[in-house]
Amino acid sequence: MHKKNLQRIKKATKTRAKLRELGVPSLSVHKTGQHLYAQIFSGDGLSTLAAASTKEKGLIADGGSCTNIEAAKAVGKAIAEKAKKAGVESVGFDRSGYIYHGKIKALADAAREAGLKF
Repeated sequence: MHKKNLQRIKKATKTRAKLRELGVPSLSVHKTGQHLYAQIFSGDGLSTLAAASTKEKGLIADGGSCTNIEAAKAVGKAIAEKAKKAGVESVGFDRSGYIYHGKIKALADAAREAGLKF
């Protein structure tokens, strides 16, 4: 692995440990070169309560990019709606060591606008 990725994983591990210590559900984000994924885990981290990604049908318009900020906003809105259906009102934000800007910030802002608190 590259040094940059190892540093990101180290940051993510610290964040996840703190979220488990607090016992709150967490909104975890993962991004690849082609897609963006978001999951809400239970307070103990053992079960997934809700999930959304750019792979879902109907989330991204036909011919639209799965890796831009508009796609991140769509995933943020979708994960907030699914969280409400699962009975989750507030979460801790696990950005998986990614810097809070661009797609990660867009996803978080869209989730907040849709009613998820963190």
